[in-house]
This record gives sequence, C-alpha cells and structure tokens, in this order.
Amino acid sequence: MPPPRRATEGDEGRALAVVRAGSGARIVLVHGFTQTGRSWRPIATALSRHHEVVRVDLPGHGRSAAVEVRDLVDAGRLVAAAGGDATYVGYSMGGRIALHAAFACPERVQRLVLVSAHPGIDDAAERAARRHADDALATRLEATGPGRLTIDEFLAEWLEAPLFAHLDEATSDVEARRGNTTVGLARALRALGTGTQRFDRARLRRLALPVLVVAGGLDPTYTTLGRRLTATIGVNATFAVIPDVGHAAPFEAPGRFAELLAAWLESTGAA
Repeated sequence: MPPPRRATEGDEGRALAVVRAGSGARIVLVHGFTQTGRSWRPIATALSRHHEVVRVDLPGHGRSAAVEVRDLVDAGRLVAAAGGDATYVGYSMGGRIALHAAFACPERVQRLVLVSAHPGIDDAAERAARRHADDALATRLEATGPGRLTIDEFLAEWLEAPLFAHLDEATSDVEARRGNTTVGLARALRALGTGTQRFDRARLRRLALPVLVVAGGLDPTYTTLGRRLTATIGVNATFAVIPDVGHAAPFEAPGRFAELLAAWLESTGAA
C-alpha cells in the first residue's frame, strides 16, 4: 500500500498529528468536536489486530491545535493527506470532514463510514442561524481575562447537552478531551461547525465508493438524518443502527461498533 501523502500544494507546515498501529488494510479514525485521536483507543486496539489503524488529531484539536483551516474541504484534504489510501471512519464532526475528504480526494478514500454525522443543512436561513450560534460559542471560547472559560469549564458545559445524555464518566473520556485548547476549539467551530455545511445532494449522489452510515438507536435525530443520507447516496450506501446507545455510539459501545465495522469491511472486501 502506498504511504500517505503528507501534504497537498499550499499545505506545508499544516500536517496533522497521527498515531499508527497494526498492519493490513488501512483504517483512518476521525474524531468528533472536543475529542482527539486518543478518544478512539478502545476501538483502535480492537481493529489493529487485523488492520493498520491511523488515529488523526483534527485541525484545532489535540496535537493539531495550531493547524488552521478555511473550511470542511480544506480539512478534508488535510485528513486525506495524513491518512493516505484507506477506509475513513468519521464520527460527528469527523464524519463531516471524512465526507469532504471523499468529495475532494476520491483517489484516497476507498470506503467511508459516517457515524452520527450531519449530512448538511438544506435551508439557508437555518444554516445561517446555526453558524451564528457556533460563532457566538467560539467568541466565548476566545475570551480572555477574568471570567474566561477554562477548557474544563467548557467541556463540562458541552457534555451536559442532551445529545450526550447517554455518556457516563468513563465513556465521555474527558481526559482525552483535555488535550484541547479553547482557542483551537474556537477555530474549529468557526471553520468546521454544522452551520458551515450545506446539503449537497448532487455530490452525495455521485459518491461511487462503499458507504456505511451508522446511528445510535437512542438518537432519533441522527437516525432520521442517517436514513436520509443513506437514501440520498443510493445503492452504494448501507444504514445500520446500534441499539440502546445514543449519539456517541462508537464510544458508548466500542465492542459492538468494532464488530459492526469489521463485518462491513469484510462484506466490502477490506478485511
């Protein structure tokens, strides 16, 4: 398998931090907002028995906190440069970025797994409202002086959202999330938040690679969005629900998620 390309034109000095383990067909794990590559550890351990597993720190996160990007396409290109030819598994924000890696670098993305990933907001006014909310949160994260948010204060606030109601102390893995900075997260929100992504039906329908869309059974919003995404992509896409878990399905049930992923990889010839 060819080694990953470290950068594209204009990307000098913006290579993303990665951790590699195992050997075999390559899988790139792309984390969600406020996580880092460390968040995938239990799943990476299981997968690395039969695969080369690459865990990437996204722009604004972890050891890539200083990496700035313009938008989801820019981030997708950096992730594809870091990961090389592989199956890309993206969770939540990481799913949006992995999807844009497939749009921008189809020669790199051989298979695509989108977990609790928003397909994009169709309505321009709704998209603008979400972007405004993300900008407001980013402004709070960037504030300095007395009363500024610490990373621990922000994480406590973020994880209290209803979306993460099914996470407990262990599965929330706050220790990995503490590897972030408030400034890096603010940059990520502005460039990569849900409000930056429109629903691009035409490009979704042109995806010619195997796609697995996954949602947690206790996450009705993303189950509905996942079904819509799968139907839009068409015959190349498969939809799967992991019962009794919420939005953070891979981290609430790492064993079941790893088994689902392994079975799908085998069915598509990547095992």
